[in-house]
Amino acid sequence: MWLQLSDGQTLGVPLACFPRLKNASAAQLADCELTPRGIHWDTLDEDLSLAGLLSLETVLP
Repeated sequence: MWLQLSDGQTLGVPLACFPRLKNASAAQLADCELTPRGIHWDTLDEDLSLAGLLSLETVLP
């Protein structure tokens, strides 16, 4: 998953870290809501915070 942040940074995180997202259909992935704190998928019961994604980036190869 690639995210373009408002400061111009591009953040890449493997979907393998998120099984619900990895196994979701394209339609399910597209049905998300951007919030000031992160991304929410109601139908997948998944919430990813920006702070959490940024911390993952530092531990992933």
